[in-house]
Amino acid sequence: MTPIEYDYLRAFLKQRSGLVLTNEKQYLIESRLLPVARKVGLASISALVAKLKEPGSNQLGEDVVEAMTTNESFFFRDKLPFDHFSQTMLPAMLQARAAQRKIRIWCAAASTGQEPYSLAMCLKDVEAKLAGWNVDIIGTDISMEVLEKARAGIYSQFEVQRGLPINYLLKHFTQIGDLWQVSSQIRSMVQYRKLNLLENFSTLGQFDIVFCRNVLIYFDNETKIDILNRIQKMMAPDGFLVLGAAETVVGLTDAFKPVPEKRGLYCVNKPAAPASATGTNGAQPASPFGSRFQFAGAR
Repeated sequence: MTPIEYDYLRAFLKQRSGLVLTNEKQYLIESRLLPVARKVGLASISALVAKLKEPGSNQLGEDVVEAMTTNESFFFRDKLPFDHFSQTMLPAMLQARAAQRKIRIWCAAASTGQEPYSLAMCLKDVEAKLAGWNVDIIGTDISMEVLEKARAGIYSQFEVQRGLPINYLLKHFTQIGDLWQVSSQIRSMVQYRKLNLLENFSTLGQFDIVFCRNVLIYFDNETKIDILNRIQKMMAPDGFLVLGAAETVVGLTDAFKPVPEKRGLYCVNKPAAPASATGTNGAQPASPFGSRFQFAGAR
């Protein structure tokens, strides 16, 4: 791979996915894209670059982006955000949404599904309090491959051992040979959709809580600012944003402000939408996904 070809791939990936690669990441491109090249009968990265420049190479371009996307995820990753969800965000929403009895949650980099399913299990813990409530959990990702795995909800022994409490494994999973599958009830609480954060995502509707963890670190500051500002426009004025441990809004945008003493948790800093968008009684606009999951009455 020549320096010119490497620069082309860097520009291609930034334009398509926002991924920023430094000069010393050539080894990463070679290790991840050579299998993609060979899969379509190309002998080298140089041949792959030439093919990408040809008309009608959209599918190959998607394969390249998927191969370069990092899809590291595990259940209850970092734990603290899920403590914030159960102890801070959810109680606040239960009080603020008592009239509408509806909560909408977006996992903006859902990967193979461990994060949205972790949130679903947290909600099941308090289902008596949510009796009669509609809860939408929308998981999005740029990779169709990981979304297919998320929808299936099937994980290896190694994957369920990473962060998942044993009581949740026994309660919400069924063993299938050497694998484990999330229960149909937990799976039914999450809807998945392919989405590129660089593109328009306003059609998803308004959200109360957004998890956008460990994805902004791959973008340059200009892209981070754009994504954060567009997320804020889709959030309720009293909504919460959760970022990864290495991410922050500080120095990037005033659309959000940190929640005191809650690391990684932010709240909307100013109204995200005009009054007409929420209505005079504070009700949220209808979800484009419909009512995804309704908690039954307490048993």
